[in-house]
Amino acid sequence: MNKLVKYSGLAAAMSLLAGLPALAQDATEAAVDVVAAAPVLDTGDTAWMMISTVIVLFMIFPGIALFYGGLVRSKNMLSVLMQTTAIAALMMVAYVVYGYSFAFGGATGPYFGGFGKLFLSGVTIDSLSGTIPEYVFIAFQMTFASITPVLIIGAFAERIKFSAALLFSLLWVTTVYYPVAHMAWDANGLFFGWEVFDFAGGTVVHINAGIAALVGAICVGKRIGYGKENMAPHSLTLTMVGASILFVGWFGFNVGSALGAGSLAGLVMINTFTATAGGILGWIIVEGLLRGKASMLGGVSGMIAGLVAITPAAGVVGPVGAIFLGAIASVACYYFVAVVKVKLGYDDSLDVFGIHGIGGIVGAVGAGIFCAPSLGGQGFAGERGMGEQLFYQISAVGITIVYCGVISFILYKVVGALTGGLRVREEAEREGLDLTSHGERAYHS
Repeated sequence: MNKLVKYSGLAAAMSLLAGLPALAQDATEAAVDVVAAAPVLDTGDTAWMMISTVIVLFMIFPGIALFYGGLVRSKNMLSVLMQTTAIAALMMVAYVVYGYSFAFGGATGPYFGGFGKLFLSGVTIDSLSGTIPEYVFIAFQMTFASITPVLIIGAFAERIKFSAALLFSLLWVTTVYYPVAHMAWDANGLFFGWEVFDFAGGTVVHINAGIAALVGAICVGKRIGYGKENMAPHSLTLTMVGASILFVGWFGFNVGSALGAGSLAGLVMINTFTATAGGILGWIIVEGLLRGKASMLGGVSGMIAGLVAITPAAGVVGPVGAIFLGAIASVACYYFVAVVKVKLGYDDSLDVFGIHGIGGIVGAVGAGIFCAPSLGGQGFAGERGMGEQLFYQISAVGITIVYCGVISFILYKVVGALTGGLRVREEAEREGLDLTSHGERAYHS
């Protein structure tokens, strides 16, 4: 019996020893898997994301500033530049203090990122977001949060108080932009969980800005003399320069949203080219047919419409589909600018809703159509068909419209009460905001 136990124990020990190499191999493979899954810094991706961040900033300074500045009358040129400058700076500070946390703070809720990264708590020089430093990701997202409220000011340009514009922008990003950004782009967000296609900000940036702009134009009221006096742009040359800068900067906006310099970025790049070309051609063809002449203002308006439309769809459509998407959005934007706005009588000074709002809606919904492989796209999310994908796309658009519209309306009323009214005095508006709000003139005779 003792011998049996002895030999059995020896056999068990030998069996264990024989299995050690396999166990060691399994342990090694598991360790390799863990290392492979861990984020690793990629210097190529990091370099591209740094460039993307800077050229999105270039969209603000001087892109949107010159684009909007050229569209207003000369007496309000500096007011637009100053609003752009101050709002963007305020948004950068807010994003570092609490905006990043509210959007990407790690909370598991579908609407709010939480307080975990207030003042960038826990972010270090070594922390990564995918293959890039987290600081770079923060800076990139910060430029999106900065440009979006700047887009809104075009709706009530030439009549808004400087203090009201600043206060509204701060409250708006806090209560509207950050929650929608969380819903669309955070892994725990509502739209993200629905697998909604919003590559670079159809809902977050353009629909949000467009709806807030429309509500603002109505709440602030029409410019004095609207529909009676000449309110033509004072410098379409500056507008063209600004639009061209926006076109270039949009590659940072869209291609940078791939968060790396890979094959997806290549697809987004060519789509941004082709959709914008489709947008330009779509606008000037329709304008030429209906008005007899294709205008420079129409050309740049079509350019922006195409850029807006491809923003949510850039990663899921093909280059040819992007052309059609840009052209369709451009025609829809033209209709709202030339027909709907006139019939309804609201004064959206620089057509923020007509181009960003409508273009964003067409792009977000169109992403669920032109993503179809039969149309050259990359396919629907999961096992979906077009109908199901469209359901989620339209749901996200609808939620954004309603949420942004209601909260923006409340904020305009609150800001108006706190600042003694949203707009400047009649005498100040007639004289121009450059002099009355900032004590300067853009041009001296």
